[in-house]
Amino acid sequence: MPETTAKGPKRPKKQPSEQGATITMPKKMGRPSKYNPEIAAEICERLSDGEPLRQICRDEHMPAWRTVYDWLAKDEELSALVAHARDVGYDAMAEELLEISDTMHYGETIVEGGKNPLITTADMLGHRKLRIETRLKLLACWNPAKYGNKVQLAGDKDNPLQVEASSEANAMLAALIKNAELKRQADE
Repeated sequence: MPETTAKGPKRPKKQPSEQGATITMPKKMGRPSKYNPEIAAEICERLSDGEPLRQICRDEHMPAWRTVYDWLAKDEELSALVAHARDVGYDAMAEELLEISDTMHYGETIVEGGKNPLITTADMLGHRKLRIETRLKLLACWNPAKYGNKVQLAGDKDNPLQVEASSEANAMLAALIKNAELKRQADE
């Protein structure tokens, strides 16, 4: 994204080429980030607590999330550590679902009634349901094998699904096809 000033986008610097024409050089954005093992360890720890990467990277001392993904692309060991931390974090989020469902969360409801509105305090059940449902859907997207609702009709690697048609089924199918063909001819 180009830098902006009060007057609009900042223009890139222009440099003369060998033939005298001007070439526009894009301005470098930011400074290069060096891998920092202490920051990577903190990221893994916070991921394992169920905190999303982008939220972690919003902290002032953290690198941008794109930088972290660059680190992951270059370092297989870090990539494996982050994947494991995320798996542990998903379990932490699942445990948080129990806490949300078991803990009442009170809020005020205002019912307009003329000069004297009625204010009631009650459990915000709809809000708790929304928090639970959102987390469940995210978990199902992030780790469908563990938290998703997967319907599998193909069997598995050790026990594949096999469909064998019996001679009776083949005879029934042939009869249905013959009846359909006869009906089509009669309609013509």
